[in-house]
Amino acid sequence: MQAYYDTGYVFTRPDGQPYHPGYFTHRLGILIKRSQLPPIRLHDLRHGAASLAHGAGADLKIIQAQLGHSRIDTTADVYTSVLPAAQHEAAAATAELIRKAARDRRTAIRRAARKAARTAKKSEEPAKPDQQNDSKTPGQRHDDH
Repeated sequence: MQAYYDTGYVFTRPDGQPYHPGYFTHRLGILIKRSQLPPIRLHDLRHGAASLAHGAGADLKIIQAQLGHSRIDTTADVYTSVLPAAQHEAAAATAELIRKAARDRRTAIRRAARKAARTAKKSEEPAKPDQQNDSKTPGQRHDDH
């Protein structure tokens, strides 16, 4: 017996023939009952896998290719429902972005205020006499009085 028959199908029976279309749906139903899990359709697993991949940060173009969709809007609209954890993470990231922008802006305002205060203080200070020549103008000598 040949070990592998290249028929183009992803899953085949040992003889290389394709499985009946309902086989995996039936097998999934048996496994779910045995595991005492809530009922789920095979197609729901596809949807869930796409949603989890999207939630994990997979690019929509990658998910589109994996699912075989010709249009990315089908992938985005139908198969990638936003999970509550992903919603929370997106909201937290947005809030942090706003907090950082506010901190940066406050820092810039404080720097500008300190600079303005230093400039104002310098303009209010009287000119300091030159200690070397006792406030004489340049070129003036002590014996010129």
